[in-house]
Amino acid sequence: MTNAAIHIDEQLHPHAHDAVATGAHAKGQQHPIKLYLVVWGWLFVLSTCSYLVDYFGLHGYLRWSLILLFMVLKAGLIVAVFMHMAWERLALAYAILLPPIAVLVFVAIMVLESEYTHWLRVLFFAPPS
Repeated sequence: MTNAAIHIDEQLHPHAHDAVATGAHAKGQQHPIKLYLVVWGWLFVLSTCSYLVDYFGLHGYLRWSLILLFMVLKAGLIVAVFMHMAWERLALAYAILLPPIAVLVFVAIMVLESEYTHWLRVLFFAPPS
């Protein structure tokens, strides 16, 4: 390019050169390896705890509560660190996290309503005595 063309290009896009220069230096976000090792350690501990629930033969609601708790904690660690959600914008985090939370709320409402619906069916559809 000639000097005149470069001068016109700089007037039209004054910060284009700066963006190209900084883009070359900032290729990706780097996190310390210690963070990943700590998360792997926690995943190992949580997986061991999940295994111990079966090993000790826990039953009923305690068993399923512990298994679900360990599963949610492991999934949260994986999403936060390995999928980089901890460093995303809040709007993106809300867009990904709010729909599953809404589904859980609706499932809880259905569970609460199921007893009422069952009671009504037993009451009105029972054979006359």
